[in-house]
Amino acid sequence: MKLSVAIAALCVFSSNAYVPATSGVRRTALFVNSGGGTPAFPTQSPIPPPAAPAAAGGTPAFPAWGQPAAAAPAAPATPAFPTAAAPAAPAAFAAPAVPAAPAAVEGGDGNPFGQGGAGLDYKGAEGDPSAGNYKRMSQALEEADTDRRKAQEAAAQRERAHEIAREQRQAKIDYMTNMPDSQPAGTVDEFMFKEGVQDQLDKLDHDLIGLVKVKQRVKEIAALLVLDKMRRKLGFETSVPSLHMSFTGAPGTGKTTVAVRMGQILAKMGYARRGHVILATRDDLVGQYVGHTAPKTKEMIKKAMGGLLLVDEAYYLYNAANDRDYGQESIEILLNVMENNQDDLVVAVAGYKDRMDTFFSYIPGMMSRIGNHIDFPDYASDELVDIAAIMARDLEYDIDANAYGVFKNYIEQRMNLPYFSNARTVRNAMDRARMNAAIRTFERFAIQGQNGGFCSVQDLKSIQADDFQVLLDDILNADATTRIFA
Repeated sequence: MKLSVAIAALCVFSSNAYVPATSGVRRTALFVNSGGGTPAFPTQSPIPPPAAPAAAGGTPAFPAWGQPAAAAPAAPATPAFPTAAAPAAPAAFAAPAVPAAPAAVEGGDGNPFGQGGAGLDYKGAEGDPSAGNYKRMSQALEEADTDRRKAQEAAAQRERAHEIAREQRQAKIDYMTNMPDSQPAGTVDEFMFKEGVQDQLDKLDHDLIGLVKVKQRVKEIAALLVLDKMRRKLGFETSVPSLHMSFTGAPGTGKTTVAVRMGQILAKMGYARRGHVILATRDDLVGQYVGHTAPKTKEMIKKAMGGLLLVDEAYYLYNAANDRDYGQESIEILLNVMENNQDDLVVAVAGYKDRMDTFFSYIPGMMSRIGNHIDFPDYASDELVDIAAIMARDLEYDIDANAYGVFKNYIEQRMNLPYFSNARTVRNAMDRARMNAAIRTFERFAIQGQNGGFCSVQDLKSIQADDFQVLLDDILNADATTRIFA
């Protein structure tokens, strides 16, 4: 029995007593300050003193946690044994004081956070990235109402814009209906000269020999632009005509020169902002790997905006034998620009006629977007002689009268050989004739010392028949394998 009493006392009154937890009862550890002070503990029912031990031979009865101890049954009479005095029960611990609720601010509305509902004005902590999301409900509703009002105002403005457009159109119809037939619209010559179109056509006649049909086609396009501008002045409905072009013909027939003149005409008439011409080939438009073609094509289009983009030998953009060729991507971009930006960019494609016809058969979308097809025929021999005279005039050379016959004979022989390039061949022949004239003049005055080494101005400007005869002899005396290089 002494052992049972000692165990019970040890469990309750040790300096760090442990209270076993039972199911359904909040677990709380009690700590006794051995120093004599009374620490503050959470509110908890006082621990009852342990019950008196049971009779000898029985099991010590302990009350359930948190329940009052039941009265111990009377013990039977037993011999008296000396027992130790039972320890006194610990004093009940006082529960900590609960702080009182803050009093209402004097003169306020009972809100413990301050007068005027300061808790609703919370704007977030300092540095809080979402501080702007805190707002009153009334403020949020007001902002939503503001957005709705702005949307209504935008809709009203659009409706007003439609009404203004209808009013302007009706005013235009009334003006056209009431306009007398004698209303002056100006003369065609006035527009041709005032806008500088006639000047560009005169330059075309001055720079190009022959090409009567080409010049006629250019004049027809210019006439359309002039009449369209006159109609616009009177208030008629107008639309930008399809100005995309196709130039077909052999090399050296003047396609690039005509393209430059067309760009300047479009600029004079207000159909192009700048009127410049950008020449592009496959190397300028098609990339070498995936993702390279689109930037290159768009860069060339950006350079040509406001003018004319001339794609020389356009059939090289499409390779029918290779489905993975990147040229198809460049063509698609060009088609999109030709359709959506025709008021700010004119696209002209050039090349041999037979190859261009095949190209158009593969890309029908390109054919349908081009409204002006101009075919450049080959020059005749007389026209090529005239071109040589113009080149000599521009370079301030004088061709002797008896030299034209020799040059014409050379051109006729050269036209029967491969790789003939019309005006380009004439330019190459003129360069060789100038070199022969320089060799002849240098030998006369520098080597032979004629006239004391002094040459006249005419000697420096003269191109004689012997200078062209060297070219003709190279063709006549060369064998079949080297004649094409003469």
